[in-house]
Amino acid sequence: MKIAQVTPLYEAVPPKLYGGTERVVAHLTDALVDLGHDVTLFASADAETKARLVPVRDQAIRLDPAPLKSDLAAHMTMLAEVLDRADDFDVIHFHTDMIHFPFFRKCADKTLTTLHGRLDLKDLPEVYRRWSEFGLVSISDDQRKPLAFANWTATVHHGMPGDQYSFHARSDGYLAFLGRISPEKRPDRAIEIATKLGKRLKMAAKIDAADKRYWEESIRPLVEGNPLIEFIGEIGDHQKSDFLGGAEALLFPIDWPEPFGLVMIEAMACGTPVIAFRCGSTPEIIEDGATGFLVDTMEQAIAAAGRAHLLDREAIRARFDLRFSSVAMARRYVGVYGDLLAASRPNLNLGVNDDGAVLRRIGEERSFAVSA
Repeated sequence: MKIAQVTPLYEAVPPKLYGGTERVVAHLTDALVDLGHDVTLFASADAETKARLVPVRDQAIRLDPAPLKSDLAAHMTMLAEVLDRADDFDVIHFHTDMIHFPFFRKCADKTLTTLHGRLDLKDLPEVYRRWSEFGLVSISDDQRKPLAFANWTATVHHGMPGDQYSFHARSDGYLAFLGRISPEKRPDRAIEIATKLGKRLKMAAKIDAADKRYWEESIRPLVEGNPLIEFIGEIGDHQKSDFLGGAEALLFPIDWPEPFGLVMIEAMACGTPVIAFRCGSTPEIIEDGATGFLVDTMEQAIAAAGRAHLLDREAIRARFDLRFSSVAMARRYVGVYGDLLAASRPNLNLGVNDDGAVLRRIGEERSFAVSA
C-alpha cells in the first residue's frame, strides 16, 4: 500500500529527548517500510526515517531556538502539502488530533486518525460529532470513554522496536521514575514509595514551563532533602535501556486517565516490572503479577514495589515481544488500513498480504487491545 504518515511538528521524528507521539510515528513508519509498504512521512527536516521524507519545517518546534514561532502556521503548511499530494496515497494516517478535519472532508474515507491524547476536554465532543466521517483509532480502550459515541474503528496499542532496548537479567537495586514532572504523573508518590521502602529512586524527567512552579514548590524540596533520591533530568532514547534496565521496578504512580503510557512498555522491553496505579490504560498494558503489579492505594504500591524483584524478567521481555513490538503494532495497523480500503473500494479484491496480515472487509469494529 501507499501510505502517508502525518505527524505533529512539536518534536523530531523520533524525538531527541522526551516525546511520545512522534516516537510512535517514527517506529510505526519504519516498521511499515520493513513490511514492504511504500510510506511517505510528513515531518520536520530533522526526522530520521526509512520512509520517503517530505520536510515541511526546518526543524521540530520545541527545540527550535527561534524566540517567536507559530505552531498553528507550521501545521497548516504541512496539511496543505499533504492535501496537494492526497491522490498519491491509498491511506493517509494522521496523528495530528483534529486539526485536519475541515481540510480533508472530501477524502475522509481514505484517512485514518489515531488520537494520542486525553479526550475528556470540554470542547472536544462537538468536533467529533461535527466531523463524524473520519475514522478514529484509540491507543487504549479506556481512552475512548469520554467520546464513546465517536467513529471508532479500532484500538491499536503502541509498539516499540525490540532491538532498541537491551534486556537486563538483573537490576542494580534502585527504583525508577521516567516521564514528566507534573501533578498528574505523581512524582511525589514515587518519592514516598521509595522512601518508605528505604530504596534508592532515580528520576529521569522533563520539567515543562507549565510545571516549573509545581517542581519548585512541591517536588524539588522532596528531592533535595532526601539522600535516597537522585534527580537526573530529561534523558534521550540512547540512555533509556541502562536507566530502565538497571531498575528493580519502574514506578508509574499516575492519578489521571493515561491514554497509553509508553514508558511502561519501554520498561518491559528491558525486562523491568512496572508498579502502576489502576488508572486509565494501565489495566490493558500491565498483566498483574506477570509484567508488574496493578495497585489502588499507596499501601499496595509500597508492598508491590517491595516484591517486584520476584517477577521473572525474561518472561516480562517475552510479553513485550509478543504484544508491544513495533512490528506487531504495524501489522495491526495494516489490518485496519485493509478494512479502510475494503470499505472505500468495495470492488477491491483483498486477501492476505506479504506480511501475513489478513485484510478483511469491515463488518465490525476491530480491536487489537489484547494480543495473546
